[in-house]
Amino acid sequence: MNCNELKKRLKEKNVNPHDYSILSGIRYPNECYCLIFEDGLWKYYYSERGNMTGLKEFTSESEACEYFYSQVIRDMSY
Repeated sequence: MNCNELKKRLKEKNVNPHDYSILSGIRYPNECYCLIFEDGLWKYYYSERGNMTGLKEFTSESEACEYFYSQVIRDMSY
């Protein structure tokens, strides 16, 4: 999966677009799941009050997107 496919799948699951940020260029958006590409790594984290929590780093876009999707969908189920 790549970032475009990730966005499509999230939309299909009716995930609120305000709940995530994928390659937006905004480092710490307010209270949302984030995926950025920085320093040659794909980085997943939750942005909370200007802090990066739960940081996970990946070398491949596909791995990062799969992880991002699984975390968002899992958290939606609560």
